[in-house]
Amino acid sequence: MQGKQRLEWLDAMRGFTMILVVAYHVGQMCFGMNLKTSTSMPLIVLFRMPLFFLVSGFLAWKADMIWTRRRLGTMIWKKFKIQVIPTIVFLTVFLVVRAKHFFPALQRALASPTKDGYWFTWALLIMFVIYYVEEFLAPSQLPRGGGSEKGEVKSEKCHPDDNASPSTLHASRSNLRGGWGIWVLWVVSIIIYETAFMPKWFKYPESAFMRYSSLIQVVYYFQFFLFGNIVHRYWDRMERLFDSRWFFPVVTVVAFVCAADVLKWHTLHLMWVNLPRTLAMYALMLMVVMFFRYYKDSMSKETLVGRGLQYIGVRTLDIYLLHFILMPRLKMVGPWLDGLHPNFLLEVVMTVGVALVVIVFCCLASNILRVSPFFKKYLFGRK
Repeated sequence: MQGKQRLEWLDAMRGFTMILVVAYHVGQMCFGMNLKTSTSMPLIVLFRMPLFFLVSGFLAWKADMIWTRRRLGTMIWKKFKIQVIPTIVFLTVFLVVRAKHFFPALQRALASPTKDGYWFTWALLIMFVIYYVEEFLAPSQLPRGGGSEKGEVKSEKCHPDDNASPSTLHASRSNLRGGWGIWVLWVVSIIIYETAFMPKWFKYPESAFMRYSSLIQVVYYFQFFLFGNIVHRYWDRMERLFDSRWFFPVVTVVAFVCAADVLKWHTLHLMWVNLPRTLAMYALMLMVVMFFRYYKDSMSKETLVGRGLQYIGVRTLDIYLLHFILMPRLKMVGPWLDGLHPNFLLEVVMTVGVALVVIVFCCLASNILRVSPFFKKYLFGRK
């Protein structure tokens, strides 16, 4: 995917997704709303985190990445520093500020798969590690005998040492366009995800290991990370699909029907109950991607909306880490909104409005902390 403009709309879309994440937490933590009584939260929860992981997977793929043992170790260590160290620091601060008793609250947070909200960076690290290892181990498409006139290629495993020649390193590039490894991993991740909603046959989601490690969150969302990676690999084909006359209407109908089944109808049972939910997540996610791509000129830095969304988009880690700490307590709002139920538009306006205020203060706090090069590097992973 080339061109500054497309990267701009992608950053804007990431900023939009961050607003939805904070808005959901405003409704849940600030207003005291829940999925059973809210009219907006059940819909938002279908695509906000899948979209976030799609963007992460999209950006993870580099067409010219050359995988060596040293590169693999460097990439994993880099992600560890960015994802884990800040999370530990801000989770500690959050519990000190918010919890009445620190150590019981810490024990409860660690035993929870969501870690009091701070599960995202840890789960994303696990996804990156799995993806990096897959890329390193994936069969490479190497020229046969230096390559024939017809450009024939031979697939074999190759892990060059760091001292290998540049030509060897270039030839060892793993998982070029058309690589099947990422497809297999995506299908496997979907199958495992579906088993998590079959408690009659699979008990592992409730195990202590899955809760303490937050691996259950990886099971829920890894497929979307991989899907974003696949979308980037085949971006030229995806663009042709997006531009076709029939694709967006079909996706919209699928999103409406499946979301209606998840939220209202509940027609499927037993092992099929999660099928419409999965389809709704993919359809809603694709609708958002197509919307931002179609209006990419409006999402550029030449527009006020584009600049604002992009600024949020490049500060997602800062906002995510800080917004739990800065979240106000407005518990009276939830019962008031319940008394007006259903009122989708009012809920969205109020949750997004408070979310934007929280995001402004998160950015302000981030800018203050970034005055220190030490904090800038170790709290937000910036040099």
